Amino acid sequence: MLDRRLRNGFVVALCVVVGSGAALAKGDRLPPPEIGDNGSYKQDWFLESFLDLPEDLAESAASGKRLVIFWEQRGCPYCKAMHEINLRIPKIVDYIKANFNVVQLDLWGSREVTDFDGQTLPEKELARKYGVIFTPTLQFFPESLEKVAGRNGKAAEVLRIPGYFKPFHFYFLFHYAYERAYETEPNFQRYLSVKGDELRARGVDMDAQLWADTLLFN
Repeated sequence: MLDRRLRNGFVVALCVVVGSGAALAKGDRLPPPEIGDNGSYKQDWFLESFLDLPEDLAESAASGKRLVIFWEQRGCPYCKAMHEINLRIPKIVDYIKANFNVVQLDLWGSREVTDFDGQTLPEKELARKYGVIFTPTLQFFPESLEKVAGRNGKAAEVLRIPGYFKPFHFYFLFHYAYERAYETEPNFQRYLSVKGDELRARGVDMDAQLWADTLLFN
């Protein structure tokens, strides 16, 4: 779990992103997302799920991928930023598509979802069961059903990220989850610091406000 200082810093990161538009424009960007009937942004590469989480995890494991839930809601400005900024960067999208299955759930939705413990609930009740309050919230799960061991999703999750992350943090969040770096370094902030040191060693100007985009577009 992120500490308060790190979480608050990333939640307000949208203000920084406004100034990064010029840097993002320098690279190829994917088309803007469409908005679905429920008011949430859609990505055509998200998993076409029957909302049976054990089944989704088993399918993910069989293809060598990890399962992640994106909790979103209509009118969420940070969800909009995630889709219109982060998920239009090919380097980010290519990594997620290659290594994860994404299930998108609505914080206030009424679709029936089967939890890992076998209980079936509407999305909004599952959100309460999991203690999901903020959007976007990303929940990452173990790489196999054996590691879930019949627990519910809140108990089984290996990583939960509430709020919006800038592109650099978002990109390496998925590396952190897929590589199971949380098992040896439970503090994501320290993990990012190591990545920052590696970039400095490569000559990237870490003092520039847009150092994240420097990585993503080089």
